[in-house]
Amino acid sequence: MSVLSGKKILLGVTAGIAAYKTAFLVRLFVKAGAEVKVILTPAAREFVTPLTLSTLSKNPVISSFTREEDDNGLWNNHVDLGLWADLMLIAPATANSLSKMATGNSDNFLLATYLSAKCPVYFAPAMDLDMYKHPSTKQSFETLTSFGNIMIPATSGELASGLVGEGRMAEPEEIVKFIEDHISANLPLKGRKVMITAGPTYEAIDPVRFIGNHSSGKMGYELAAAAYRSGAEVILISGPTHLENPHKEIKLVRVQSAQEMYEAAIAHYDEVDAAIAAAAVSDYRPKNIASQKIKKADENLQMELERTPDILASLGANKKRQALVGFALETENEQENALGKLERKNLDFIVLNSLNDKGAGFKSETNKISILFKDGRKADFGLKSKKEVAEDIINELILLLNE
Repeated sequence: MSVLSGKKILLGVTAGIAAYKTAFLVRLFVKAGAEVKVILTPAAREFVTPLTLSTLSKNPVISSFTREEDDNGLWNNHVDLGLWADLMLIAPATANSLSKMATGNSDNFLLATYLSAKCPVYFAPAMDLDMYKHPSTKQSFETLTSFGNIMIPATSGELASGLVGEGRMAEPEEIVKFIEDHISANLPLKGRKVMITAGPTYEAIDPVRFIGNHSSGKMGYELAAAAYRSGAEVILISGPTHLENPHKEIKLVRVQSAQEMYEAAIAHYDEVDAAIAAAAVSDYRPKNIASQKIKKADENLQMELERTPDILASLGANKKRQALVGFALETENEQENALGKLERKNLDFIVLNSLNDKGAGFKSETNKISILFKDGRKADFGLKSKKEVAEDIINELILLLNE
């Protein structure tokens, strides 16, 4: 999963010959999981067609304030578009457009959107050698970077004029890597290692039957993805689930039983900065596992159960520098039970969800949580997708680790 996955990217294309490369650029952004919208300056339409870029981005391409196909007076709102984007990239950025950006000259839709953008803005210059080295162009670079814009340096090579030197726009692959690296370097969990447990555990009765629960593992997997997007190195210890690893760089350890999950969690605990126990671990297991399938015989079957190892309590007892987060899924006396668990297991905060809340709990795409802290604070969150809930929890973890 690229750090660009889920990002809303606004690509501004100005009138330079390097505009032909934007088709490849859009394709790479989409492949990385980003949503892309494209703005062409009116003159840029002579270098690359709106049809090409709208087909690749799967969004209409905008190049003016008014909608040419509509006679009802509707217009393209540059303010809304500037607020929509998570990041904006202007590529190619010609000397003319860079000068206008630096001076606030808003004579087309792209420049008006740039001035309205609240997100980080990257620009990739593209022009001939002498233009690139001209003092006025260098002044534009300095002014724009002083505004907080991020310059993706041009490279050296053969230029459209036939000259060889600086001014060639960075290749699409280089631009994408530059942005990914820039975002990654500033992620709040960069350099941190986080362990997350997820899913159910299955406690064998015989070779074909088990004691388990309805956990799908979705919450834990979303937490792993959110921690990774925030820059963490992630170890995901997962019970049985159909879910796939959120990213190839996440270390996925698959287990079946509570004992196996306990052993994996203890093995990795000393190396992590934080642990989130989101798994729904079986509290009991059969004391004796039948070596052969149990045949249906008597009217009733009696089975002796024993406690499984308490993973979270063990992590709390062995906590040194780690931040430790637990979950409490309750059906009654929710807050009282969660606070008791928070104290007994030496947690930094606990995530409470109640099966009494519609849309929360197992097998749901949504969740509704409250977070209880050991200092007595409580934060309530509304019903959200599990992806959004994971972001809320990881944001609280980031604040905790930065205290």
